Amino acid sequence: MTELSSILNEFTPINLKEMDRVKLMDRTDTKFIFKYEQLHELLDQLKEDYSILEVNGNRLSRYESLYFDTKNFDLYHCHHRGKASRFKIRFRKYVESELHFFEVKFKNNKGRTIKDRVKQKEIDGTIKENAEELLTDKTPLKSSNLEAKIWVNYSRITFVNKLSPERVTIDLNLTFKNNEQNKTIHNLVIAEVKQDKAITSAFIKLMKKYHIREGSISKYCYGIISLYEKVKHNNFKPKLTLIKKTLYGTSARIN
Repeated sequence: MTELSSILNEFTPINLKEMDRVKLMDRTDTKFIFKYEQLHELLDQLKEDYSILEVNGNRLSRYESLYFDTKNFDLYHCHHRGKASRFKIRFRKYVESELHFFEVKFKNNKGRTIKDRVKQKEIDGTIKENAEELLTDKTPLKSSNLEAKIWVNYSRITFVNKLSPERVTIDLNLTFKNNEQNKTIHNLVIAEVKQDKAITSAFIKLMKKYHIREGSISKYCYGIISLYEKVKHNNFKPKLTLIKKTLYGTSARIN
């Protein structure tokens, strides 16, 4: 991590207020995965095009997200079936800035991600008050039918395009936790390009240069598969195989 910190310090920093110009609460998302050992070489080629978010002196920020679903994992199964319109419901803690939010993410049938959120004092595992109001306003779901399923925690580097409305997030140290177990996915990098419309992206050009193909899996869905063995995941096998090939250089079958 010392070498990573050294590379990150070469980027021009921006703060949270300056990043307001690229909130991108209504956007398109493009995901990529690659091995951690490739990260340093890739970052070295992005310094001219992107600034880096710095929060309280930190350029690598920790995120902790508590996801909710129905007893029978209905929201997960919407993803598994490839349903065009689907929701994610979560609380999120931004550790370095000590901010907490309740968030509703909606993926519409045009492939756009729309996020709404309300600030929270803390995360206590219950959807109530202004969180429940947002849930009722933005979804057909009822808080009484939802339960906390899984924590998805990771460290994130956030880059902002210097000229265009684009953010690039780099997620590391992905960890899944529930009441019974936890699992960390070592050596995997999940990158996500967030734009309000299609623009020329230096990061996407870099992915093409290194033959890193677009593709990933929802961190929430990946976590459910990792911790809940009996949940159906047949439709995700190609994406799980991609992750396995990325990490281990093998196309061994995913059971």
